[in-house]
Formats: sequence, C-alpha cells, structure tokens
Amino acid sequence: MPRSPNAEPPSAARRGFLQAAGASAAALVLGVHVPLAPRARAAAGSMGPLIFDPNVFLRIAADDTVTVVSKHFEMGQGITTGLATLAAEELEADWAQMRFTFSPYNPALYNNLAFGPYMVTGGSNSLAGSWVQMRKVGAAARTMLVWAAAARWGVPPEEVTVAKGIVSHRTSQRSARFGELAEDAMRLAPPKDVALKEPKDWKLIGKKLPRLDAVAKTTGRATYSMDVRRPGELIAMVRRPDVFGAKVVSFDDSYAMMVPGVVGVVKIPSGVAVLATDTWSAIGGRDVVTVTWDRSAAELRSTPEIVEDYRRRVGEPGREAARRGDAAAALAKASQVVEAEFVFPYLAHAPMEPIAGSIALSSNSAEMWAGSQIQSLDAHFAAKALGFETEQIKINNLLGGGSFGRRGNPHGDWATELAEIAKAIGGTAPIRLVWTREDDIKGGYYRPLTLHRVKVGLDASGKLSGWRHRLVTQSLFIGTPLEEVMTKGRVDRGSVEGLVDTPYELPDFLVELHYAQSAVPVLWWRSVGHSHTAHVIETMIDELARHAGKDPLAFRRGLLASDPRTIGVLELAAQKSGWGRPMAKGRGRGIACHTTFGTPVAMVAEVTVTRGAYKVDRIVCAVDCGVAVNPDIIEAQVEGSVGFALSTVLRNQITLRKGVVEQSNFDDYNPTRFSEMPKVEVHIVKSLEAPTGIGEPAVPPLAPAIGNAIAAATGKRLYSLPFDTTLLV
Repeated sequence: MPRSPNAEPPSAARRGFLQAAGASAAALVLGVHVPLAPRARAAAGSMGPLIFDPNVFLRIAADDTVTVVSKHFEMGQGITTGLATLAAEELEADWAQMRFTFSPYNPALYNNLAFGPYMVTGGSNSLAGSWVQMRKVGAAARTMLVWAAAARWGVPPEEVTVAKGIVSHRTSQRSARFGELAEDAMRLAPPKDVALKEPKDWKLIGKKLPRLDAVAKTTGRATYSMDVRRPGELIAMVRRPDVFGAKVVSFDDSYAMMVPGVVGVVKIPSGVAVLATDTWSAIGGRDVVTVTWDRSAAELRSTPEIVEDYRRRVGEPGREAARRGDAAAALAKASQVVEAEFVFPYLAHAPMEPIAGSIALSSNSAEMWAGSQIQSLDAHFAAKALGFETEQIKINNLLGGGSFGRRGNPHGDWATELAEIAKAIGGTAPIRLVWTREDDIKGGYYRPLTLHRVKVGLDASGKLSGWRHRLVTQSLFIGTPLEEVMTKGRVDRGSVEGLVDTPYELPDFLVELHYAQSAVPVLWWRSVGHSHTAHVIETMIDELARHAGKDPLAFRRGLLASDPRTIGVLELAAQKSGWGRPMAKGRGRGIACHTTFGTPVAMVAEVTVTRGAYKVDRIVCAVDCGVAVNPDIIEAQVEGSVGFALSTVLRNQITLRKGVVEQSNFDDYNPTRFSEMPKVEVHIVKSLEAPTGIGEPAVPPLAPAIGNAIAAATGKRLYSLPFDTTLLV
C-alpha cells in the first residue's frame, strides 16, 4: 500500500498523544478533549486546516472494534452510520467491526465545517461536510497501522496491505488484527496528508450497509435523553403560561407541596418549576400550582385575526429580498396575469421523543446529558444562565428520538430552563427536565405562520412576463445569536430560501418581505423556508403551464436550461412514473421539483379524487444527492419525508384561539397513519459528485406534487395548506 508523499516514516520522532481519561493502553484513541469554546462568530471557511487526526475521531480497541467519534447528532437520519462508512472505507475495516459514540463538546476539534467554529447538526450538511474529513481519518489510521506492522515485522511499508480489518505481509505470510497493532500505531505521528481511494476501488461506499444503531434501537438498549437517570436526581416539570409572552407575577405552591413526592417549587424566567422525586408527582404538583400571570405583552389574537393582519401587510411593498429586471413593467405588458394567495399555518415539530435533559451542577462547572442538535448554543445558554464561561459546561450528547429542528434552538429554551432550575436550588441535586408532548405542542416552538401573495404574467406566446412575490412571516434569525451570519440587508435566509435563489430563469422578478411581530415563538422546521417557498413556486409554475397550454414537465424544462441536475431528476421521475400516460376519470398525476440545501428532488404524485376527498396513491421520487454513500438510508429518508410532509398536506396545523394553542397531542395533531401512506418509489441519480444532504430535501416537493395532481384530476387548484377538501365538492 503506497504511503502519502508527505507522510512521516515509522522511524520518525514519536509524539505524545493526549489520551481520553481511562482509555486502554492497547487502543488507538480518538476523542481527545481540549476545553475550548471560541466565542467569535465566523462564517464558513474560517476554521483553519482540516483536522483528520485518527486520535480525535477514532478508537480502535484491543478487541478489534473500531469506534467512530461522531461530531454530529443522530436524530434518526443515519449520520452515525454514514460517518462510519466513510472512515471504514479508507481504513479497510470490516463493517462488523464498526461502532459509534458521540464526541465531547469541543468546537475546536469537532466543529461543523460549514458553520465555522460551532458544533451544529443541521441544514442536511453533516455527511457533505464530513465527506473528505472522515475518509482522511480512515486513511490516516490505516497508514499508522501499516507503519506499526512494518516496524514490527521489519519490512517495507509498501509491502503491507490491509483488508477487512486484517493487516498482512504476503511475502512472509504474517498478519495482525487491528487490535494487536493499535498500541504501537497510537505512538506514531499521524501522516501530514493522505491519498484517498478512487471510486472504482470503493467496497463500502455505495452499498446498503445495516445501520449501526438499528439493533440497539429495536431492542430498547439505546439511550435517549428520557432514559438518563442520575443518583439523587429530582424531576422538574415547568408550568408555562397558556398564552405566549405572559410572565409570572406570583404563584401559590401550597397545594403542590401536599402532593406526595413533591419537594419544591421555584420560579424561573419561563414559568414555575415543580421538583419531585418522580415524574408523576411532578406532573401532579404542577397541575395544582396557582400562578398569576402578567399578560400585557402576550399574544392574545386568534389565528383568523393574525391571517387578516398578514393580508393587510402583504398589500403594501415590503423590504426587498430579490430583484431582477423590472417585474412591474413586464406585468404591465403581459397578455395574461395569474394571481394567487397561499397561507401556511404554524406547525409543531412533534418528535416522537419529547424534549428532555439532565444537569448536575457544581460550584464551578455543570455537566449535561441531552440530545443536543446545536451543542455550541446549548452550552452558551446554559453557561449564561449559570454565570459560567462556556468552557465550564460539559455536554454528553445522546440519541434523539426525532427532532426536525426542535432540538436545535437558537433561543436555547430547554438548555436555559435546565440551568435555571439547577441554579435555583443551588445545585443540591441533579435535575432531569421533562416536557410532555402536550407541553411541546401547546407551548413549544413552531414553523412560522406565513402568507404569500404572487402575481405572474404570461405574454402572448406563453412565456413568463413578470413575477412579483410578496410574503409575510416571522423571522427565524433576527434577535438570535445567529443573526449576524444568517441575515443580510434585514432579510434572513430562512424566510426566503428556495425562492430568491430559485433555479428557474425568471428575468423580471421581485420578492418583497414583511416581518410580523408576535410573542408566538418560531423555529426552523424540517427544510426551513423551503417548506413553504417550494409549494408556492411549484404550484404557480404548474398553473402557468396550464394557462400557457403547455405540458407542466416541458414548461419546467424550458425554465431550467442552466440547471442540468434539476432537469435530470425531473426527467428521471417522469420516466419512472409513466408521465404522459392517460389516467382514469377522477385520477390525476402531478409533478414538482425543488432544490433544498444543494439537493435537487423531483416528485410525481398520483391521486384519486372523489367528491370532497382525495387519496394519494403513489409517489415517484428522483433525487440527486451526489455520491449515494448508503442507498438504503437515502431511500428511508425519502420515505420518511413523504410520511412527515403528508400530514401537513392532509390536516396538520397549529391554531390559536385568543392566544391559546388548540392542539395538544397526536389525537388532534395527527401524524400520517400507515393506512394513508402511498406507495413510495425512490430513484437515485448515479453520481460521483460530492454528497449533498438528504434529511430534508424530500419534504418540500411533496405538497405541490399532490396539489398539481389534484388540479390535473379536477381542474380545481388548491393553494393553502393543509388542503381544504371542501373546495373539491
């Protein structure tokens, strides 16, 4: 096996390694912890040299197991398996050897390469950002094992090979397992650079490998935030206001303290926390706490009032988010003008595992156990609440039972609550904070309610003649620690992404934006702004095609001349779905495409429409996410995205009545049921381009594909979500 030209030979001066506390001497140790938490914000690309030291990202134990230290949070998307695949490929490990663990909180070593010096999992970029790094980790570890074997056997490193976890020297017929060589390998300086395999030599990348977390999850051995137990802990349940923005004036805990198991009640900024020796006692005590609230700054409107306010705002020009050409002049010359309004409701994330976390506080540090999607911000907010430096916070990251953005909050809600409660009792006991599903659905964070109004023209030949687009929403980033990075010119990306950067060639194009103010807390939601912008664009494009008398697929293709990847997924989805074949009466076929976080996805939906109802029969999806590291996980993510997004098309919405959320659990915020799932077919474009994300990109095209199919079947266009089936009567 050739050595990198910049690699140091085995005889080079050995270096001392920082080793994780308690690590076996017979292990190649990765997972070094150097306390450092940079405070300065930095844009992507400012992180310095790429770190691929195996002692940071791998642990090879005496029993030959290879544990990948994942800097990314696993919330069901399969990233731990993906990272292990990249490392194992270059390491030449046997897949049965591979394991994973989560990294400690250390942004200096484990930062997200796309977000600067932050530990973040989001934007569907985990695998894309680790594509080179983790392969280099595996290649460097393999090189060190080869050097160790060559030195032990007294042979040239070039004659030593590695395959399926065995290091061999063919001439002398000697071999060694990884675990036998780890102690020697760990003492060597890692190579300064390494060469990576050519795609033709890949053995694991591109294969349907079993997930590393599958067995633990199916047998119940996996540990989630809800599973953590600390000796002497107290359970905390927080009584929060029924309306957003209300503050505690006073409270009476006399009845709560009569509940067996309740040991205390404390006021924190978000409400009143009841502490008990068990969860049921904490719930019972919380139910009987009497709180007086100051509602002067609360949101007290009902949803129809908020929507009407948005309608008033959208009638006026707003802050400019994008401009090309002269939309007004082009519209004035148009032969036909198509106008539409779209309303998107507040949406809850509703992960299967509600929010939970634990904390143990000492005089000068705090240790947390939680499923954290943005460890840098959670550590920041916990430290701020405690009066500590971020370096004094240790986070033990755990598996997340779903997230969809909820466990990565730039406001640090649950991390702040944890720290505030621990501080309120002086750190006298570990605290486990538990949110019920009702807590989160009635009082959590939501995708913003958003209203779009669009006016588009067509000339006499059926070509676009002006596109004016206005929307009203709440900002996701303004007023958060991410404002500086994620906003430009008073416009945050999360509001207009997928719209201002649409790949469609729209020469006379204007996007204007209004930000509404409300005490209702908002947060990114799976696919963020794309979750609504894609539906508007793809619905309008379909409607324009029909007004122009053109096939919707051909119409799209004509606007995408400079985007071959999107054309590629469109044509693949069309081919696999039988686009153009006639449908029976009452049935329709619709197409949509969208690029989210660098991944173009096209979907064709087939529906059956009856009077006042419809059923989605089939979804054909084509996706171009670059190299398909694990096709099985890609297919699973697309299928899961269809199920997730379908509930928002069918019924899901968070509504307010005089400021109070009307939904509370899965009985009235109903996820997609198995009986409602269509047949889903996933087709992956073969590619050698670097991977892009797949956790979110299959969410945005679903709603417009279904809506376009309904229009094809009935001639009636549904705009707002969830679809109002009374319009199909």
